[in-house]
Amino acid sequence: MADKHHPKRGSMGYSPRKRAKGHIGRFSSWPDVEGEPRIQGFAGYKVGMTHAFIRDYRKESTTAGQEVSIPVTIIEVPAMKVVAVRLYRMTVYGLESMTEFWTKKLDKELGNRVMIPNKVKSLKKLDKIDLSEVEDIRVIAVTQPKLITGIPKKVPDVMELRISGSDLKERLDFAKGLIGKEIKINDFVGDGQMIDIIAITKGKGFQGAPKRWGIKLLHHKDSKHRRKVGAMGPWNPHFVRREVPLAGQVGYHQRTEFNKRILRVGEDGAEINPDGGFLHYGEIRNPWVMVHGSVPGSAKRLVRFRDPTRFRGEAVDEVEISYISTASKQGT
Repeated sequence: MADKHHPKRGSMGYSPRKRAKGHIGRFSSWPDVEGEPRIQGFAGYKVGMTHAFIRDYRKESTTAGQEVSIPVTIIEVPAMKVVAVRLYRMTVYGLESMTEFWTKKLDKELGNRVMIPNKVKSLKKLDKIDLSEVEDIRVIAVTQPKLITGIPKKVPDVMELRISGSDLKERLDFAKGLIGKEIKINDFVGDGQMIDIIAITKGKGFQGAPKRWGIKLLHHKDSKHRRKVGAMGPWNPHFVRREVPLAGQVGYHQRTEFNKRILRVGEDGAEINPDGGFLHYGEIRNPWVMVHGSVPGSAKRLVRFRDPTRFRGEAVDEVEISYISTASKQGT
């Protein structure tokens, strides 16, 4: 039993540790942002990591104002297509899909991901919607992995993106104007801004309790095994509690990282590609973003962005970057 001199090992902060439902992260909430209507999310594919020299923009840092070397993550973000607009209404059980309007111009690859409706509602009916019943407005957007040489697939990933704004009518008109068109990363975020990132971590399969929970190995004179928990719990109740560290799935979990800084949004991949390309990915040929620090998941994995929900600091207009490493990642 844990006490102050012998605390319980292994954090229960992420439990149950089970596999994610899919490779597309799911946002449970969106922040309310006032002002002009705009999209509140985007998506890209993780390329890899490198390092850069920047002027430390963090005022509370011990190296504030000095040039420091930091790890950065590169994410390729080709343009996304808006294929539909979806309206939500509030019920006693929460938000419920009210209606949706699809574009007539759909890529044939989309049919391999979702069921494409046979009949498409006319967008003229969208103007006759009673806004008093509408609680939220979102668009359905799809990625374009066929534009990326490092992603070996053509089937797009489908997701919802919320439309922000203070006036519901303006948000609806803005969403209507996006149907059937492409949106770019510059429509969502710029240099120096904060975002939240959600992705699926690297999968490590079925692992034992020491690796999964960080428990100590038993004594070498233990009668049976070393890499197991010392006790399965009390006699009563007659079942194993969830607090007991056991073997199971490790990795491939959905994780959300708050307050990640976008250091730079680039258009040309030639200025960031290392010699020989990124490991397990290749070369970038589309717009890209540079994120301060690490991002969950392996290379080629889908990464979703969202407006920050917990950001309380000061905004940075631009981060001074003096050097980005393009040295070969292939080893010596």
